[in-house]
Amino acid sequence: MIQVGKKNSRQRIGILGAGQLALMLAQASAALDLEVVCAGRPGDCAGQVAEVRNVDLNDAEAVAAFAQGMDLVTVESENIHADVLQGLNLYPNAGAIGIAQERLLEKRFFRDCGVATAPFVAVDSLIDLHQGIREIGRPAILKTRRLGYDGKGQVRLHQSEEAAAAWASVGEAPCILEGVIGFDAEVSLIAARARSGETVFYPLVENYHREGILRVSSAPFLHEDLQQKAERHMTILLKRLNYVGILAVEFFVANGNLLANEMAPRVHNSGHWTIEGSATSQFENHLRAISGRELGSTESRPTVMLNCIGSMPPEAETAAFPGLFRHDYGKEARPGRKVGHLTFAAAEQAAIMEWEQRLQTR
Repeated sequence: MIQVGKKNSRQRIGILGAGQLALMLAQASAALDLEVVCAGRPGDCAGQVAEVRNVDLNDAEAVAAFAQGMDLVTVESENIHADVLQGLNLYPNAGAIGIAQERLLEKRFFRDCGVATAPFVAVDSLIDLHQGIREIGRPAILKTRRLGYDGKGQVRLHQSEEAAAAWASVGEAPCILEGVIGFDAEVSLIAARARSGETVFYPLVENYHREGILRVSSAPFLHEDLQQKAERHMTILLKRLNYVGILAVEFFVANGNLLANEMAPRVHNSGHWTIEGSATSQFENHLRAISGRELGSTESRPTVMLNCIGSMPPEAETAAFPGLFRHDYGKEARPGRKVGHLTFAAAEQAAIMEWEQRLQTR
């Protein structure tokens, strides 16, 4: 729905959030002749390439006022409460975001769609937690239902005696208790679905985490059977959600099967490699999907992405590697913070191994 009376004939896309995902969406918008405006805070990194307006994303009236001046709105985070998103011309829709931002709803949704998960139970009290430990066994992970990311809001339990301390450490917030499973790999699938229902898939990616934070994504994870299974699961999820845009789903690979861990209703860290590694990046395809355009090709070459956590390496160091693509988000250095990423063609294994070691020791 195009707003009447605009001087600029280009579609204006409002992004709720102005962090690194908004930054990369704004960078991708130039090729599509779209105007991007972000709702965030002064100094947010998307301000390097796009207008950022000071908007409290917890204030429904402020968000609605921001959205009123846009042709359509999207999000860079699933942590904006779904109640704030109601009534907006929003892609993906508020219902899909509401499920993705609440772990219990998300797990139940996976099960309802026939997608297997690790065993889980709802936890609303210390009594529930003790009962869950008896039901699921140990080890298990206590996870807050909302706002957990990069390992935050999670406590691993090895002994029943740890329950009280774990419950206190999450502030007695509503949680789920999830069984720890043995798995062979962690993978993710990213798909784009257009308003027309056209859907494209990127290759499965293998992901490596440390301290709850994604460190390396390697594409593709070559397994034809699992690629097909993941795409079938994703197709069901997308249709059930009436989804438009990029959706990412993280899976555990266990005994030749896929167990869904979580989904993200947005562009995703494990898809950053697509900027250099695919014919159309996840960022461009998200914008294509929500703006009503045809989707771009997801033809890809083997590529590896390394996250820079805490600080970026000096430019002089990365400049010495001609096959390296450097993405600096312009964020202040801080322990545990994603401040950028590096991308390599997978054939450059020696350089990749060297940079993995460098980034681990920073």
